[in-house]
Amino acid sequence: MGMKCVQCNTDNNLRDRTINSGRCKNCNHPFVFDPTTITDQKVAFTDPFFKNAIADISSQNMLFFTPKQFLYLMDKRLKNRTSSNLWKWILGYLVQSFFIVIFGGMFISSIFSDAAGFLIVWTVLNIIWIWVFFANSKSTEQSVRNRRINATNLQTSGIIILVTGISGSLIFNYFPGYIAASALGLFSYWLSISQKNRQQITGEIFLVNQAQSDEWLQRWQTVNGALEKLLPAPRQEALPASIDPEISAYSFDRAIICDSDQIAQFLIANNVHFENNCAILSISGYPQSIFDTVIEMLRRNADLKVYALHDANPAGVSLVHKLRTSPNWFANQAVTIFDLGISPRQILETRDMFMQQSQTMAQSARQLPDAVRQGLTAEELAWLDAGNFVELESFTPQRLLRVVNYGLAQSGDPQSNDGLILAGGAAYGGGYVFVSDSFG
Repeated sequence: MGMKCVQCNTDNNLRDRTINSGRCKNCNHPFVFDPTTITDQKVAFTDPFFKNAIADISSQNMLFFTPKQFLYLMDKRLKNRTSSNLWKWILGYLVQSFFIVIFGGMFISSIFSDAAGFLIVWTVLNIIWIWVFFANSKSTEQSVRNRRINATNLQTSGIIILVTGISGSLIFNYFPGYIAASALGLFSYWLSISQKNRQQITGEIFLVNQAQSDEWLQRWQTVNGALEKLLPAPRQEALPASIDPEISAYSFDRAIICDSDQIAQFLIANNVHFENNCAILSISGYPQSIFDTVIEMLRRNADLKVYALHDANPAGVSLVHKLRTSPNWFANQAVTIFDLGISPRQILETRDMFMQQSQTMAQSARQLPDAVRQGLTAEELAWLDAGNFVELESFTPQRLLRVVNYGLAQSGDPQSNDGLILAGGAAYGGGYVFVSDSFG
């Protein structure tokens, strides 16, 4: 298997890499990942594959990213390598079916009648195809995209079975073939519709875990140098930072409050606070060194707009309620809050989000305050109570920043913006709450 060196772009086959002890035959640069040495081919990849992933997630080294964002990207790309092209599958199915049915039918016909032999082989072959597509369409190890492709393949196979089976049965005037084709084709088509409708309630699991992804990043940096845009774990500094009194005398017109330190750090690292002249904090008090000072600055502004950015999980859907009612935040203040986070409703209405399931999340959902649960639809509550959740870090840096910038931009005149829904009036804690109609 050939693999190009990321240093000089020279192609090295397996013999070259073996002779040179895992180094490039041209420039002697070490290879970090060799797919021939990995037993699980689902997670086998090359150095160029890994390098391209780093370049893409950082937008060619322009954007900072978190380790978990990189995990999500690698997981998605490793899964999508196994996705199938519909027309390629149809051609393979027809060719394979032709030869298997002809030769297998001739063999079975020596035991049964000619027509029965061909029908048995044809039926067994299609049952195998249907089972493979059905299993992949509900597998939690498959991405939403791959599950949907397999559900579509189920639908396509049902149509092919109906057309070829019924046509062949009519040509040869064989009634049992007509019954078998009708039953199999309609069953496959019904399964496809059923699986497509289940995509929004079927969870997904990682092919790799965070520890493995972190180990890959560490190995890469040991050989190829530190990744400038890879963010470390957020650090809480106990000692307050000194802020010029002239600066602290002013306030911000806008503030983004995140439900995680990682997202707050991500936004700050990518200069969202400078570009939009807004404060960025996390609900847990990050960055701790300036948190108290910034909160006091925010409370001085009677026209403050607050933007809540959160995951779709119990803690996330509670973020606006906490900001509105907690004395540590904006209780008894007429603050306008814009909910820019992911809501269960948005997930149920969209596609391609990496949705996970957890019993811990299910327990937390059932313990949500009544005020929060009353603000959710029955479908959203059922989704949360089942333990489903989606994380902001499942989105690439570029897309997440686009969501935040778009949310800030559309809040200029919220009353006339069709993309914002008024969720709470002045009676709700003395301010307004607007919810974004979509995410991204």
